[in-house]
Amino acid sequence: MRSFASLLLFVAVALPAFAGSASSLLDVSADGSRLIVANTDTGTVTVVDTATRTKVCELPAGDHPEAAAWAGGVGLVTVYGDDRVLFLDADTKAITHILPVADEPYGIVTTKDGKRAFVTHDYPGTVSEIEVAAKRVVRTFKVGDNCRGIAISHDEATLYVTEFFTSKLIAVDIASGKVTDSWGGYESDNLARHVVLHPKRPKAYLSHIRSRVTHFDARGSIFPQISFCDLWTKPDGEKRRRSIALDTYNGVYVTANPWESAISPDGKTLYTIYAGTNDMNVSRVYDDDYREIESAGIVRLGKHPRAIAVRPDGKEVYVYNTLDFAVTIHDARMRKLDSVTVCEPAHTAEWRRGKELFQTARAPMGGTGWVSCSSCHPDGMSDGRIWQNPEGDRRTTHLFGLAHTHPLHWSADRDEVQDFEYTVRGKLMQGRGLAQGQMKPRTSFTEFAELEQTTRGMSKDLDSLAIYTNSFPFRLSPHAAGEGKLSVEAERGKAIFASSATQCATCHSGPYFSDSTLAKPFQLHDIGTGDGPREKIGPKFDTPTLLGVYRLGPYLHDGRAKTLHEVFTIHNKTDKHGKTSHLKPTELDDLVSFLKSLPYEQPPDETPNTVKDRVTLTFPKPTVR
Repeated sequence: MRSFASLLLFVAVALPAFAGSASSLLDVSADGSRLIVANTDTGTVTVVDTATRTKVCELPAGDHPEAAAWAGGVGLVTVYGDDRVLFLDADTKAITHILPVADEPYGIVTTKDGKRAFVTHDYPGTVSEIEVAAKRVVRTFKVGDNCRGIAISHDEATLYVTEFFTSKLIAVDIASGKVTDSWGGYESDNLARHVVLHPKRPKAYLSHIRSRVTHFDARGSIFPQISFCDLWTKPDGEKRRRSIALDTYNGVYVTANPWESAISPDGKTLYTIYAGTNDMNVSRVYDDDYREIESAGIVRLGKHPRAIAVRPDGKEVYVYNTLDFAVTIHDARMRKLDSVTVCEPAHTAEWRRGKELFQTARAPMGGTGWVSCSSCHPDGMSDGRIWQNPEGDRRTTHLFGLAHTHPLHWSADRDEVQDFEYTVRGKLMQGRGLAQGQMKPRTSFTEFAELEQTTRGMSKDLDSLAIYTNSFPFRLSPHAAGEGKLSVEAERGKAIFASSATQCATCHSGPYFSDSTLAKPFQLHDIGTGDGPREKIGPKFDTPTLLGVYRLGPYLHDGRAKTLHEVFTIHNKTDKHGKTSHLKPTELDDLVSFLKSLPYEQPPDETPNTVKDRVTLTFPKPTVR
């Protein structure tokens, strides 16, 4: 592998630039004097003085701040879990306003004059426009599905937004709020949370992965990618998008989980950070629309880098290594100059170690460098994919509420998160594992060695991984009428759900809407969907929680139902999955309305089925002054 230090790079020169052109956890002020940093895990926001390389202030922000941007002298922060945008005054070191916004605000960009900001909302896929001086939302418009990344064109006429699960790039005309263009990729393209624009040419760069669901192997399932979108239409109407694989971009040096990219002000250098392997690609940028970029080498970074920004004069590069809780400062050649701690370590030492293991594709978790737990469970969520696993087709589940809904997997073949030592050592990850000694071998699809092997307590790392994985809390559904409240339609649906005629609540029972229990024999049910041609274990399956089901399509264990309506109309004709064939269309609408409203109130933090290996996450609440 070539050494970055031995290669001559173009040194960035001062060119017109402005803050907030692409969304990130990290933003640089237009004069380069300050950084604003959203600390997702600790629930705070930090301002850094770049001249003195010191922390100016750290303020409470709430549940998972996901992006920060400067709007003139005002700092703006999206708070994903609280559905808010915070306004920050760096001079007085205070939060000056808390603005309620639509559900799941994720990315944010601002105009050059600092008068407007645009926010993506992950679910249901909208963009809100904020008038900064008035501190109010003036418009919200539909863009796509699960929108995260956002960038604004240099003439400020167009927004470019990424769909998280498809990596589609969408162009939105700011004046009308209408979608005007889109650039789709491969069907396997997945997890695009960021887009950055070239400063001189109509070109967009998307860092993402490809999920190859037909392969269950550490060397063939998940690949890091970067896509290039030409932001114009060819004379014959063909739009251009192409991508390159980043796992072979540096010869035999494998990288994983590209999180985002940044480009130098002169447009000649592209920086791409890898959250799964703790490193960065520095690439030369070409202007021929064919080669696009060429690797100029790899730079090793700190733990779990999730944000990168270039100073407007191009002289410094800033990287937020989120599990070091620090921003490192580099020159244009990526030589490290300094490091600034931006917040205290989050939660507990065991939780932090668990997250580090969950995010990494390196040893001891991975043997090849391609795959980490977070490659399929980003932020504890599903990747939206149906994988052709050895036991049959399986939809990736989310991890929210996992501590209360054991056993695990659709077929209940694991009763401890620590049982995923089998996955770490297995074909998918090929890691050396977190525990010492041999594991009881699994000899067939119907005899589960994982249930016989006690894995809890085998190693501190394995228990830490369990603690992190079991600690994802639910958030209230945006379809609820308010905390503890249902719409009229959902109230009718609740009555249908609970009725003896449908028997939905027989299996989807209790505060987590699941009869899953660690008491043996496990509660498994044949609902008529275990007939897939690749199924090796069915026909009985564990009952999944219905909390958060509004955003978990496609549905059923193998994703055969595209919508909740299809669950009852197409895939339940024999009434094995509750008795629903007698329901009128309006009654089905009401039932679906109720399901989409879950959870409309917070479930209890402790149940008789709750496992011990977890922590209850808390976040500091912002105050205005």
